[in-house]
Amino acid sequence: MQMSADGNKLFHSSLIVLSVLFGTTALTAPVRPAFALSELKNEQGQVQQKPAEGKETPPAEEEQKDETGPIELPMPDPLIRRNEAVTEPADETPSSDDATVEEPQTPAEIIHDIAKAPEAVRRMRELIVEAAASGDIERLRPLLGKGMTETQVSLVETEEGPVETLKGQSGDNDGIEVLAILLDILATGFAHVGAGTPDEMYVWPYFAEKPLAGLTPPEKVELLRIVTAGDFAEMQEFGSYNFYRLGITPDGQWKFFVTGE
Repeated sequence: MQMSADGNKLFHSSLIVLSVLFGTTALTAPVRPAFALSELKNEQGQVQQKPAEGKETPPAEEEQKDETGPIELPMPDPLIRRNEAVTEPADETPSSDDATVEEPQTPAEIIHDIAKAPEAVRRMRELIVEAAASGDIERLRPLLGKGMTETQVSLVETEEGPVETLKGQSGDNDGIEVLAILLDILATGFAHVGAGTPDEMYVWPYFAEKPLAGLTPPEKVELLRIVTAGDFAEMQEFGSYNFYRLGITPDGQWKFFVTGE
Protein backbone atom coordinates (compact mmCIF):
# COMPACT_ATOMS: atom_id res chain seq x y z
CA MET A 1 0.00 0.00 0.00
CA GLN A 2 1.48 3.22 -1.05
CA MET A 3 1.18 6.45 0.85
CA SER A 4 0.96 9.81 -0.76
CA ALA A 5 3.69 12.41 -0.39
CA ASP A 6 1.63 14.38 2.06
CA GLY A 7 1.09 11.31 4.20
CA ASN A 8 4.81 10.61 4.36
CA LYS A 9 5.56 14.10 5.47
CA LEU A 10 2.91 13.87 8.21
CA PHE A 11 4.32 10.53 9.38
CA HIS A 12 7.87 11.82 9.60
CA SER A 13 6.69 14.95 11.50
CA SER A 14 4.89 12.81 14.04
CA LEU A 15 8.01 10.71 14.63
CA ILE A 16 10.06 13.84 15.24
CA VAL A 17 7.53 15.21 17.74
CA LEU A 18 7.41 11.93 19.65
CA SER A 19 11.18 11.77 19.79
CA VAL A 20 11.41 15.28 21.26
CA LEU A 21 8.72 14.54 23.87
CA PHE A 22 10.40 11.29 24.90
CA GLY A 23 13.75 12.98 25.28
CA THR A 24 12.32 15.82 27.39
CA THR A 25 10.54 13.37 29.71
CA ALA A 26 13.70 11.37 30.21
CA LEU A 27 15.65 14.51 31.15
CA THR A 28 13.10 15.86 33.69
CA ALA A 29 12.25 12.55 35.45
CA PRO A 30 14.01 12.10 38.88
CA VAL A 31 16.83 9.66 38.93
CA ARG A 32 16.20 6.90 41.51
CA PRO A 33 19.35 5.31 42.89
CA ALA A 34 19.85 1.67 42.20
CA PHE A 35 19.43 -0.71 45.11
CA ALA A 36 20.60 -4.22 45.66
CA LEU A 37 18.00 -6.88 46.14
CA SER A 38 18.72 -7.22 49.86
CA GLU A 39 18.40 -3.46 50.34
CA LEU A 40 15.08 -3.40 48.50
CA LYS A 41 13.74 -6.13 50.78
CA ASN A 42 14.82 -4.25 53.88
CA GLU A 43 13.33 -1.02 52.68
CA GLN A 44 10.02 -2.56 51.65
CA GLY A 45 9.64 -4.83 54.66
CA GLN A 46 11.09 -2.61 57.39
CA VAL A 47 8.74 -2.40 60.40
CA GLN A 48 9.25 -0.21 63.48
CA GLN A 49 10.32 -2.37 66.38
CA LYS A 50 8.54 -2.10 69.70
CA PRO A 51 10.41 -2.15 72.98
CA ALA A 52 10.40 -5.39 74.87
CA GLU A 53 7.74 -5.85 77.52
CA GLY A 54 8.71 -4.83 81.06
CA LYS A 55 11.29 -2.32 79.86
CA GLU A 56 10.44 1.31 79.55
CA THR A 57 12.40 3.72 77.49
CA PRO A 58 12.85 7.02 79.38
CA PRO A 59 11.25 9.89 77.53
CA ALA A 60 13.63 12.03 75.62
CA GLU A 61 12.21 15.11 77.33
CA GLU A 62 13.18 13.88 80.82
CA GLU A 63 16.69 12.98 79.69
CA GLN A 64 17.12 16.42 78.26
CA LYS A 65 15.82 17.94 81.48
CA ASP A 66 18.35 16.00 83.57
CA GLU A 67 21.16 17.11 81.34
CA THR A 68 20.21 20.77 81.21
CA GLY A 69 18.63 21.24 84.71
CA PRO A 70 19.89 24.04 87.04
CA ILE A 71 22.81 23.35 89.36
CA GLU A 72 21.62 22.92 92.95
CA LEU A 73 23.73 24.39 95.76
CA PRO A 74 24.13 22.36 98.97
CA MET A 75 21.84 23.36 101.83
CA PRO A 76 23.49 25.03 104.88
CA ASP A 77 24.07 22.93 107.98
CA PRO A 78 21.34 23.14 110.64
CA LEU A 79 21.88 25.32 113.70
CA ILE A 80 23.70 23.57 116.51
CA ARG A 81 21.43 22.78 119.44
CA ARG A 82 22.77 22.19 122.90
CA ASN A 83 20.38 21.31 125.71
CA GLU A 84 17.43 22.28 123.51
CA ALA A 85 18.80 25.80 123.11
CA VAL A 86 19.86 27.29 119.77
CA THR A 87 23.38 28.63 119.79
CA GLU A 88 23.65 32.03 118.20
CA PRO A 89 26.56 34.25 117.22
CA ALA A 90 27.96 36.27 120.10
CA ASP A 91 27.28 39.57 118.30
CA GLU A 92 23.58 38.86 117.88
CA THR A 93 21.03 39.92 120.39
CA PRO A 94 19.75 36.91 122.36
CA SER A 95 16.09 36.03 121.99
CA SER A 96 13.63 37.32 124.52
CA ASP A 97 13.00 33.78 125.82
CA ASP A 98 16.67 33.23 126.73
CA ALA A 99 17.44 36.72 127.99
CA THR A 100 17.36 37.15 131.74
CA VAL A 101 14.76 39.71 132.73
CA GLU A 102 16.04 41.98 135.47
CA GLU A 103 13.54 43.80 137.62
CA PRO A 104 14.20 47.52 137.94
CA GLN A 105 15.62 48.50 141.31
CA THR A 106 13.41 50.64 143.50
CA PRO A 107 15.18 53.88 144.47
CA ALA A 108 15.97 54.32 148.14
CA GLU A 109 13.54 56.32 150.24
CA ILE A 110 15.29 59.33 151.76
CA ILE A 111 13.91 60.22 155.22
CA HIS A 112 14.84 63.14 157.49
CA ASP A 113 12.32 62.50 160.27
CA ILE A 114 13.56 59.79 162.66
CA ALA A 115 10.00 59.31 163.91
CA LYS A 116 9.21 57.57 160.60
CA ALA A 117 11.65 54.73 161.37
CA PRO A 118 10.49 51.60 163.23
CA GLU A 119 10.68 51.75 167.03
CA ALA A 120 13.45 49.10 167.18
CA VAL A 121 15.54 51.16 164.77
CA ARG A 122 15.00 54.36 166.72
CA ARG A 123 15.98 52.61 169.98
CA MET A 124 19.27 51.24 168.59
CA ARG A 125 20.18 54.61 167.09
CA GLU A 126 19.54 56.28 170.45
CA LEU A 127 21.79 53.79 172.28
CA ILE A 128 24.62 54.31 169.79
CA VAL A 129 24.37 58.11 170.15
CA GLU A 130 24.50 57.87 173.94
CA ALA A 131 27.58 55.57 173.88
CA ALA A 132 29.44 57.75 171.34
CA ALA A 133 28.65 60.96 173.20
CA SER A 134 30.16 59.48 176.39
CA GLY A 135 33.62 59.44 174.83
CA ASP A 136 34.16 55.83 176.00
CA ILE A 137 34.37 53.47 173.05
CA GLU A 138 33.94 50.45 175.35
CA ARG A 139 30.31 51.42 175.74
CA LEU A 140 29.81 50.34 172.15
CA ARG A 141 30.88 46.76 172.88
CA PRO A 142 27.48 45.42 174.07
CA LEU A 143 25.80 47.09 171.09
CA LEU A 144 28.14 45.51 168.52
CA GLY A 145 26.92 41.98 169.27
CA LYS A 146 28.76 38.65 169.15
CA GLY A 147 28.98 35.65 166.88
CA MET A 148 26.37 35.58 164.12
CA THR A 149 24.95 38.93 165.22
CA GLU A 150 28.29 40.72 165.45
CA THR A 151 28.36 44.09 163.68
CA GLN A 152 30.58 44.30 160.62
CA VAL A 153 33.14 47.08 161.19
CA SER A 154 35.59 46.30 158.36
CA LEU A 155 35.41 45.19 154.74
CA VAL A 156 38.47 43.03 155.42
CA GLU A 157 38.24 39.98 157.67
CA THR A 158 40.20 40.29 160.90
CA GLU A 159 40.67 38.24 164.05
CA GLU A 160 40.34 41.33 166.24
CA GLY A 161 37.11 42.22 168.01
CA PRO A 162 34.96 45.07 166.66
CA VAL A 163 36.01 47.55 169.36
CA GLU A 164 39.72 46.85 168.76
CA THR A 165 39.19 47.23 165.01
CA LEU A 166 37.48 50.61 165.46
CA LYS A 167 40.30 51.82 167.70
CA GLY A 168 42.75 50.86 164.96
CA GLN A 169 40.80 52.92 162.42
CA SER A 170 40.74 56.01 164.65
CA GLY A 171 43.33 58.73 164.37
CA ASP A 172 43.90 58.56 168.12
CA ASN A 173 44.61 55.63 170.42
CA ASP A 174 41.30 55.82 172.30
CA GLY A 175 38.93 55.79 169.31
CA ILE A 176 37.57 59.28 170.00
CA GLU A 177 37.65 60.20 166.31
CA VAL A 178 35.49 57.22 165.40
CA LEU A 179 32.97 58.18 168.11
CA ALA A 180 32.80 61.71 166.66
CA ILE A 181 32.15 60.30 163.17
CA LEU A 182 29.33 58.15 164.58
CA LEU A 183 27.63 61.23 166.00
CA ASP A 184 28.05 63.17 162.74
CA ILE A 185 26.52 60.56 160.45
CA LEU A 186 23.65 59.72 162.84
CA ALA A 187 22.74 63.43 162.89
CA THR A 188 21.90 63.36 159.15
CA GLY A 189 18.90 61.93 157.37
CA PHE A 190 18.79 58.24 156.48
CA ALA A 191 17.77 56.02 153.59
CA HIS A 192 15.30 53.15 153.67
CA VAL A 193 16.47 50.47 151.21
CA GLY A 194 15.28 46.97 150.23
CA ALA A 195 11.77 47.45 151.59
CA GLY A 196 9.93 44.15 151.88
CA THR A 197 13.06 42.04 151.18
CA PRO A 198 15.48 40.11 153.42
CA ASP A 199 18.01 42.91 152.82
CA GLU A 200 15.75 45.67 154.14
CA MET A 201 17.87 48.23 155.95
CA TYR A 202 17.95 51.77 157.36
CA VAL A 203 21.23 53.40 156.29
CA TRP A 204 23.03 56.52 157.60
CA PRO A 205 23.94 58.89 156.08
CA TYR A 206 21.53 58.98 153.14
CA PHE A 207 24.40 60.13 150.88
CA ALA A 208 25.44 56.48 150.73
CA GLU A 209 22.26 55.69 148.74
CA LYS A 210 21.92 58.85 146.68
CA PRO A 211 23.90 59.98 143.60
CA LEU A 212 26.23 62.83 144.51
CA ALA A 213 25.45 64.61 141.27
CA GLY A 214 21.87 65.05 142.44
CA LEU A 215 22.65 66.70 145.77
CA THR A 216 21.07 70.09 146.42
CA PRO A 217 23.15 72.96 147.93
CA PRO A 218 21.70 72.35 151.45
CA GLU A 219 22.52 68.63 151.12
CA LYS A 220 26.08 69.47 150.09
CA VAL A 221 26.43 71.59 153.21
CA GLU A 222 25.21 68.66 155.29
CA LEU A 223 27.73 66.36 153.60
CA LEU A 224 30.63 68.77 154.20
CA ARG A 225 29.91 68.60 157.92
CA ILE A 226 31.10 64.97 157.69
CA VAL A 227 33.89 65.14 155.11
CA THR A 228 36.25 67.82 153.78
CA ALA A 229 35.93 69.55 150.42
CA GLY A 230 38.88 67.48 149.20
CA ASP A 231 37.12 64.28 150.26
CA PHE A 232 33.98 65.40 148.42
CA ALA A 233 35.97 66.06 145.24
CA GLU A 234 37.47 62.57 145.42
CA MET A 235 34.01 61.07 145.93
CA GLN A 236 32.74 62.86 142.85
CA GLU A 237 35.65 61.43 140.87
CA PHE A 238 35.00 57.99 142.35
CA GLY A 239 31.31 58.24 141.51
CA SER A 240 29.70 57.71 144.92
CA TYR A 241 29.92 58.32 148.66
CA ASN A 242 32.68 56.13 150.14
CA PHE A 243 33.08 57.32 153.74
CA TYR A 244 31.62 55.73 156.89
CA ARG A 245 28.06 54.44 156.74
CA LEU A 246 25.93 52.62 159.32
CA GLY A 247 23.06 50.17 158.87
CA ILE A 248 20.32 48.98 161.24
CA THR A 249 17.81 46.25 160.39
CA PRO A 250 14.06 46.77 160.93
CA ASP A 251 14.25 44.60 164.07
CA GLY A 252 16.91 46.85 165.60
CA GLN A 253 20.14 44.90 164.91
CA TRP A 254 23.24 47.03 164.26
CA LYS A 255 24.31 45.36 161.03
CA PHE A 256 27.37 47.31 159.89
CA PHE A 257 29.55 50.37 160.42
CA VAL A 258 32.16 50.45 157.64
CA THR A 259 34.09 52.81 155.42
CA GLY A 260 35.03 52.39 151.77
CA GLU A 261 33.12 50.87 148.86
